[in-house]
Formats: sequence, C-alpha cells, structure tokens
Amino acid sequence: ILLFYYSILFYSILLLLPPYLYIVKCLAKQKGKKTLGEKLKGSEVRGRVNGHHQENDMENLSLFEIIKLGKSATQSVVDDWIESYKTDRDPALLELINFFIHCSGCKGVCVSEMFRHMQNSEIIRKMTEEFDEDSGDYPLAMAGPVWKKFKLSLCEFIAVLVRQCQYSIIYDEYMMDTVISLLTGLSDSQVRAFRHTSTLAAMKLMTALVNVALNLSINLDNTQRQYETERNKSIGKRANERLELLLQKRKELQENQDEIENMMNAIFKGVFIHRYRDVIAEIRVVCIEEIGMWMKMYSEAFLNDSYLKYVGWTMYDKQGEVRLKCLTALQGLYYSRELNARLELFTSRFKDRIVSMTLDKEYDVAVQAVKLLTLALQSNDEVLTAEDCESVYHLVYSAHRPVAVAAGEFLYKKLFSHHGPEDEGRPRRGRQCLNANLIRTTVLFFLESELHEHGAYLVDSLWDCASELLKDWESMISLLLDEPYPGEEALTDAQEAALIEIMLCAVRQTCECHPPIGRGPGKRVLTAKEKKTQLDDRTKITETFAVALPLLLAKYSVDPEKVTNLLQFPQYFDLEIYTTGRLEKHLDALLRQVRDVVEKHTEKDVLEACSMTFHALCNEDFTIYNRVDIVRSQILDEQVDKFHRLLEDILQEGEEPDEDDAYQVLSTLKRITAFHNAHDLTKWDLFTSNYKLLNSGLQNGDMPEQIVAHALQCTHYVILWHLAKVSEGSDDMVLLRRQVRAFCMMCQRYLNSISTVVKEQAFTILCDALLIFSYQIVASGREALEPLVFSPDASLQSELLNFILDHVFVDQDEDSSTDDEADKIEALHRRRNLLAAFCKLIIYNVVDMKTGADIFKQYMRYYNDYGDIIKETMSKARQIDKIQCAKTLILSLQQLFNEMLSDLGCNFDRSASAFCGIKELARRFSLTFGLDQVKTREAIAMLHKDGIEFAFKEPSPQGEGGPPLNLAFLDILSEFSSKLLRQDKKTVHLYLERFMTFQMALQRDDCWLPLISYRNSLQVGADDDTLSVISGMSSRSSARSRRSKQPAASKRKLPEEESSCSSSDVSMWVNREQSGPHTPVMMSSPHIVSTVLRDTKKLCPEQGYMGVYSMSNETQHTPLQQPSQVAWMMAQKQQQERASLQYGKMRGHIQHTIRRGSGLMEDDEEPIVEDVMMSSEERLDDLNEGMDFETMDIDLPPSKNRRERSELKPDYFDPASIMDDSVLNVSMF
Repeated sequence: ILLFYYSILFYSILLLLPPYLYIVKCLAKQKGKKTLGEKLKGSEVRGRVNGHHQENDMENLSLFEIIKLGKSATQSVVDDWIESYKTDRDPALLELINFFIHCSGCKGVCVSEMFRHMQNSEIIRKMTEEFDEDSGDYPLAMAGPVWKKFKLSLCEFIAVLVRQCQYSIIYDEYMMDTVISLLTGLSDSQVRAFRHTSTLAAMKLMTALVNVALNLSINLDNTQRQYETERNKSIGKRANERLELLLQKRKELQENQDEIENMMNAIFKGVFIHRYRDVIAEIRVVCIEEIGMWMKMYSEAFLNDSYLKYVGWTMYDKQGEVRLKCLTALQGLYYSRELNARLELFTSRFKDRIVSMTLDKEYDVAVQAVKLLTLALQSNDEVLTAEDCESVYHLVYSAHRPVAVAAGEFLYKKLFSHHGPEDEGRPRRGRQCLNANLIRTTVLFFLESELHEHGAYLVDSLWDCASELLKDWESMISLLLDEPYPGEEALTDAQEAALIEIMLCAVRQTCECHPPIGRGPGKRVLTAKEKKTQLDDRTKITETFAVALPLLLAKYSVDPEKVTNLLQFPQYFDLEIYTTGRLEKHLDALLRQVRDVVEKHTEKDVLEACSMTFHALCNEDFTIYNRVDIVRSQILDEQVDKFHRLLEDILQEGEEPDEDDAYQVLSTLKRITAFHNAHDLTKWDLFTSNYKLLNSGLQNGDMPEQIVAHALQCTHYVILWHLAKVSEGSDDMVLLRRQVRAFCMMCQRYLNSISTVVKEQAFTILCDALLIFSYQIVASGREALEPLVFSPDASLQSELLNFILDHVFVDQDEDSSTDDEADKIEALHRRRNLLAAFCKLIIYNVVDMKTGADIFKQYMRYYNDYGDIIKETMSKARQIDKIQCAKTLILSLQQLFNEMLSDLGCNFDRSASAFCGIKELARRFSLTFGLDQVKTREAIAMLHKDGIEFAFKEPSPQGEGGPPLNLAFLDILSEFSSKLLRQDKKTVHLYLERFMTFQMALQRDDCWLPLISYRNSLQVGADDDTLSVISGMSSRSSARSRRSKQPAASKRKLPEEESSCSSSDVSMWVNREQSGPHTPVMMSSPHIVSTVLRDTKKLCPEQGYMGVYSMSNETQHTPLQQPSQVAWMMAQKQQQERASLQYGKMRGHIQHTIRRGSGLMEDDEEPIVEDVMMSSEERLDDLNEGMDFETMDIDLPPSKNRRERSELKPDYFDPASIMDDSVLNVSMF
C-alpha cells in the first residue's frame, strides 16, 4: 500500500514539475526585463544633456565635454538640448552660453544669477578676469588629433543646431538674439582665445543661416509660382481656399526670411566687418573662408561686388595662409561657369594682383594663383592678355614642381586644348595628325622660351596633363623622317634639334618615372600598376626606336648636338626585345651607325655618348652581347693600334709634332679616353704609352696642351681600372703601387706648367688620386690594400696650397683673360671646383688641417664666390676634430694679424679697416660654433689659450714697460669670450694672469685697452657671461614666456652641473708649474634666469634694468657668505615684486586705453597695430573710383519690401564694434 501511494506521489510530482518550472522561468524573464529597463532608464538619465540638474546622484557631463569627447552623435546631442530648451529655455540657453565660453578655454562659469542681472559686456569682463593668462593655449590653438576633431565637432554642432531649429526656435527672438549678441561681444574681446573662438562660431552660424535663407528662398519661389499658377486659372476652376493658404504661406515665408536677413546683417556688421582685418591671421582665414562659402552657396545674395571687395582687399594680406584662403575661395566661384560670368568686374580690377601672386614667396599661394588663372581662362579665353600669359608660361621651368605642374596645366589649356572644326578630319597618325600639330606648338614654345638646356623641366611640367601627347613617339619620328606634304612647312634645323631633345626627355621621364634633378624628392617606390605601365612603355619605346634610331642617326650623323641626344636612347631599351622581336638586323644597323659616328666625330660629348651606348648594349645577361662585343673590340683595336703607331712616330722624330700629327694623336686619344671611362682597356697597356707621352712633354715642353690634358685623364682611368682589378685580386699590386707614385709625381711636376688648362687638369686629378689612395682605402675590410696608401709629404701639401692661393683666390678684375660675362661665370665655376677638390683633402685628413688656415682666412673677402664651400669645410673639419679645427681658426686670424702688422706697422690704428675686418671675421668664426657650449667647451678653451700665447709672444718694440707687439690681438680674441662657460672664463682669466705683470694690471692707457676689454669679457659677473650661461639653457626650457609667473631660481640647472666632469680637462693647461684650486664652482646669481631675461622688457622705463641686474663689485669677484647671500636674494625678490606691481599698473592703464579705443587688439605676443592688411591706401589708390562707403545690408533677392523689425536688446551689440561709415577708407569700385 505504501509503495502504491509513493508511486502516485512520484507521478504527480512529475506531472506538476514542468508547468512549475515554466512559470518560474517566465517570472525570471519578466524580472530580467524590468531590471534591463531600469538600467536603460538610468543610462538615459546619465546620457541626457543637461548641465544644471542631477538625477540619481549622478553628475552629468557638460555640453563642452560631450562635444570634446565626440562619442555621442551630434544629432542626438542637439535634439536633447532642444528638448531641454522647450522645457525651460533659460537654463538651456545658459548652458549654451557656457558652452561657447568653455570652448574658448576659459574655466569660468556663467551662473543663472549673472545671466539674469548682468549685461553681456559685464559677463565677458567677468570671464576675462577668470581666464588663465599663464597659458596662451586654448582648444582651437592646441595641436593633436583630439583638438582637431574638437574643432570639426564644434562646427558641426553649430550647423546641426541651426538646421534643427530652423522651423521654430530661431524665430522666437530670444535664442538667436542672445547667441548673436554673446558672440559679437566675445569677438570684440582683447583676449585672443575669446576672439578666435567666437569668430569661428559666428562665421559658422552665419553659414548655417545662409543655408536656411537659401531654403527659404527656394520655398518662397515655389510658393509664388504655385500662387501665380492658381491665380491664372479661370474663375470656375480657381480654388479660393488654396489661394488664401498659399498667400498665407508666402507671407509667413517672407517674414521668416526677413528674420534671417536681420540675423545675418547683425553677424556680418558686428563680427565679419571687424574680424576680417584682425591682427591674428587664423581669424582672418576663418572670415575669408566663410565668405567664400556664402558666395558659392547663395550667389544671388552674396556674389556681388559689395562682398567680393573683401576678398580682393585681403589678397594683399601679409600672411601667406590668408592669401591662400582668398585664392581657394575664389576658385570655388570661378569653377562654375554660371558664377564666372558675374565676376567680370572683379576680374578686371584684381586680375593684375592675381597674376603677380603667381610669383608669391609662398609656393602654395603661387600654385593656387596659377590654378585660379587656369579656371578664369576656361570661362573666357580673352580675360588674360599676352603679357599676363607670358608671366605664367615661364613658371614651367620653376624648380618647385607643384608650381611648374600648375603652370604646365595652364600652358596646356591655353595652347593645346582648342580644337577647331578643321581638326575633326585629321588622321590619327603621321605628320598631319592632330598630335603632330601640337608637337610643333610645343617645339616652338620651347625655342621661344630661350631656355634650351631645360627641356627635361618642360616635359616634367606637362607630364601630368599631356603625357599622351609626349608619348606619341610615332608622330615625333614622322616629323623628323618623313618628307613634308605639299604646302606644309618643314622643320628648321633648330626645331629638329629641339624636337629630338624633347623626345629624349619624354623617353627618360617614361622609363625613370621620377622628375628631373633639382625638382622633387627624387626616386620613389612605384606601385604595381605604375611598374606595369613602366614595363609596357619601355617595351613600346624599344620596338619603336629600335627601327627608327638607325635611320635617325644616318640622317643627322654630322650634327653633334642631335647625335649626342639620339645616342642616349639605347640606355632605356629593353634589350630582350631585340631577340624576341627578331630585330637583330636593326641592331646591326645601329652598331654600324655608332661606329661611323665614332670615326667622324671628336667632340667629347659625342664620344662619351657612344661609349655609354656600347656600355648599355654590352650586357652579358642578353644574347646580343657577343654581337655588340665584337664591334666594340674592333673599334678599340683600331684606335689603340693607331695611337701607338702615331706616338712612336712622334717620339722617334724628337721634334715638335706638326699640326696634322698632333690632330691625329689628339683625336685618337680623345676616343680612347672616352671609351676608357666606361670600358676596361687594361689589356692594351695604355699606362706605358701615356707615361712616355707625358714625360716627353715635360722634357721637351713642346707637347700641345690638349694632348697632355687628355693623356693625364686617360692615365687616371688606367689607374682606376687597375685598382678595381687589384681589389678583386686579379692584378699585380706592386705594379699598381709604382704606377700610382710615378703618376702623382708626374702630376706634381705639371702643376708648374705654362698652360692653365694643363695645370688645372693636373691639380684636379692629383687631388682625386690622393683622396682615392689615402688611408681610407683600407676601410670596410680592405686591409689587403694597405700597401697602396699614398700620403702627400709636406712639400706636396705646400705646393697644392700655393696653387689654390695663386689660381683660386683672385679677383674678377685681376682675371682679365676675358671680358665676356658668360666666360667669367665659367671661369668662376672652374675655380670653385679647384677649391672644392682641395677642401675634400682637408675634410678627409689627407692633408694637415693646419693648411686650412690659409683657406679659412679668405672667408670674408671671397664670401660671395666661395663662402658656402669654406663654411661647409669648417663644419666638416669641426666634426673630425673640434680642438684642431679651433686651433686652425685662430691660426688663420693670427696670419691675418701678422700680415696687417707687416703692412701698417706696429703703431696701427685699431679703427683701421684691416683690423676691423679681422675682428669681423673672428665674429663670424664665433657664430659657427653654435649655441651648445658644452660640446665646444674644450675647443673654445684651446682657442683662447693659443690666442693669449700669441698676444704675449713678441716683446714690446718700445722696450720694457710697453705693451707687447701682438697685444691688440686680444681685442680680436674677445669675440670668442661669449662662447666660454662660466667656470671656463675663470680658468682662462687665471691663465691670462700668468702672462701679466703687476704693472700691466695697473695700466689704463689707450694702448692697453685690448687687455682691459679682454679681461672684462672674462669677468664672471659680466653681462655677456650671463647671456652665455642662459644660452645653454634656453634650448632646454620652454620658449613661451609667462607674463605673470615669478622667476623660480630653484628650477634652474647650472651648466656646471652638466659639464663638471670635464672641468679639470679644460683647466689642465693652466697649471703647468703650480698646483692649487682651479675653476671655482660658484653658484651664479639666482635672479639671472631665462624668465627674468624675457620679462625685463616689461619694466618701466624709469626703472630700467639696474634693479634686476645690479651687483656690487664684491659680489662679482668674491664668493658670498651664506647669510649675506640669503639677504641679498630676499632684497632682489622684493625689488622684482615691486617692478611687477608697477608693470601691472602700467599694463592695466594700457588695456583701459585700448578698450576705450577700437577694442580690436589683444595684449599678447602679437604686435599692437591698427591694420595688418597689405592693401594700404598707396597700393589701392587706383581702386578708389566712386565706391559707396556705406556698409551694405544683406538684401535677399526674393524679398522686395522689408518690414521694420524691432531693435534687439540694447546691450547685445557694443556700439564701438559696429562698423560706421568711416571704417573703410579704401574703395573697390
């Protein structure tokens, strides 16, 4: 029975359990949903935009913080604010006011009490007082992606706010009036942050209102059209109710448009009129950018001369970014043909200014100016005169590629983009195709520009817009090879040469895919698509010119210029095409033509082009190598055998060779030298033959100079090829060592040749050989080449230096060999190359660095000709050895001083030009040491040591008691005192005293002034010492000066702390005979910090600088005891506080005066000026022709009769900020 009951109970539980579990599960789901809803409600409360209420004890974020974070959609943020405004408009509007204040970087908050009882000017003044003046940063001026995004979010917030409020709230005469008046007041503030932020907000607000006005205008036009359509219907079909509705709607739209018009007028007159000529360039940029948007968006209302004049005037702005924004604003107008027609008067007035801006010093401005002229040219081809176009044409040769590309597009639009009806039936290929005619035009332009050596620049400028034209190889070849048609004018010789050059430049640009040298960053990594295009173009070039090049060479084989350019084409061939395309017969024809060119020509450029052609074709990776190598070997065998035969005949005769023999030897030697530059000719043993030739020239002195010059060059190539083989381990090193020494001795002997050409060639080759075979030849694991090292002895170094002094440092008047200006420039280039060759020996320690003293002392005299080379040499020498470089500099000054003494005598006047020139050179040398005194510490100290020793080296010519002969040199040496650290000045001063007697220290005569001035420059408390200490710290401290921060001496880091480790090294040379304490490490005056130095300009004039820098003699020379030093520091601190208080009073008075004036400037780092516009009255006198000086009102076209609107609240606009009739004193029309 129990079992039966248990069974019934068990089955009952099984039956009831599923419904029970289901009910529990449903209840749990309902409970979970309720909890989730509460969470959503809580999150909604937290995310709600309300800065004045707190719910559930959670503090909400302010509107500024939400926009700054940028995590919420702007649309939802604006909708939440609108909802709160509809609920209670005062707190919502107060939150919007605080939003603009916080966007300016101000930490102050406008509370409701201030909002209800204070005027806007009082609120702004209160916020100004709470502004953090210690920092000049504010959100719009801060760098970084966060603040850049914040600026975009701010602009988007204003646009969305107006868009969402455009149907109701903006017409309530409360929200917009309050915002506009606030922004207008802030834009007139002297605080830059307020002015910049409010101007941006006001301009974006104006742009949003313009968009609203445009929509209203469209709706008003549609309503008017519907009204007219309905009214024109017959009486039976006319719906009077619809007419009344349309009439009512039109009236409502008209009223709304009047409201928007008044708002825009308020912003334009209250903000734009004043801020477009603000002292801050960023503010002017904002104004110009937005007015360009207005004219483009709503051209019917804004695109007229009354608004265009502001853009025209601002094109004369001093700042490039403002001028750039003017051009970009105008481009948006000129781009549209419809708007372009309404710019005729503006174009006629400001066209000259736009044309002149193509030569702007800011390249970005020049680029946009050219693009603007291109847009103007598209709408009206006659808007620019021939002179205007020519001023743009020459920019295609600019070194700045963006400018050149823009000018190339202008040129293409002007000359190549016009196709007449007669061009429709032209063939696609041949001499009569359209491209052939355009190619002729390009050639004519290239010739008329008279810059024939810059064809690569012209091609690069046209490449982006006319690459298809420049790649039409068939048409170019047809113009060169085909006979002209009847009545067609054939190309002249100059046109053919220009066409070949342009064709070569286009081929080079196609294959190399980078701009020419001097324009652009150089080679870049190509994309996969660019690489494929490059390969396809190279294949097409090879297939085209492999057939045409032999024909072109045959036609122009006697013209050196054309042949030189034509022979460069094989360098860009894909040599595999010769085999795959079965073009071997064309290759044979090319080789025959090149061989004929070698036999016909002796010009260096032509022969080098032939050599490079064989170098390009002789590639062992291709099957054509054997075919090309046979022809090359035949040419070289013939030329070398001929040279040996002619040389034997000349040497056996022992007499001066006649003109015919000399010409044969010279022409053969030219061909061998040209080929030896790119090909290995060591198997012909040309060194022995050339050495015999050079030796014969030295012994007999009758060898022509051109033969000797080419023999030197050829021998140099022989040695270099031998070196390459020795480096590979396949040649005799001992033989090369003997050849190098013999050749260098030969070049040294030729330095005394009568011929200038031979001397310069020998000098250049000798310098190159010394550099190649210097100790650096063993670097990078080439220790096996150490026997080849050749170092010049003292006699050779002296001879090289004398050559430089005799042939480089000569005046233009002394070099009277030619009167032609071009020849003088060429001679200057040769001298610069000679100097550079010798300076390389100094830089790489081939010659003693002391030899550079004779070079460095010419720095000032020949600054225009060689200043850059000498300065770079000094810089590189300092990197090698700072101390030795400093000793070389002081040696050069000593040499000049000795030369001056020999010319003027020992009783010279220190005001003489020679002495002043030496002192100026010392000042220039001092500047080259830079600002980091720690790095140059030892070098400067050694320089002073050598200078002091030189000054006291020679005794007085007047006997005992008189000044030493070289004492005046201390006046020159004082130019380097500012480069000494404080402790080093003391060390140098101690070293100076070792040379001084007690009587010298008491002397005060004029002859002892150099010693007195030099000692004063070494005093520890001198002003120049103060500046030297601070200069080392300025690079580590912030560059921004704090207007109200007191100087903190505890944060100052002394140079002694940085470089005390090397103090003993600098002062070692002081204590040669005595021991004792060296440089005393004394803490310098606590007031001498960078902040005080920058703030001294704020002291009152009557106070001067003495209150800050006054120091007793005891303080300057003796260390202070601790109590007296503390008392002195306290006195200095009190004196600084009094100075700051006086300055604050003076500054407040100035600010009050400025506020009473225009109220336009601020008290920050910017200069206080009335107007920063470049368009002064003198520049625009020609524009003052009958313009109405009245400020225009925004007049929207659809509205004919304006209703009067009640005035805004009296305090919303500051009367001083509204522009009156006398503000604009420059007219446009």
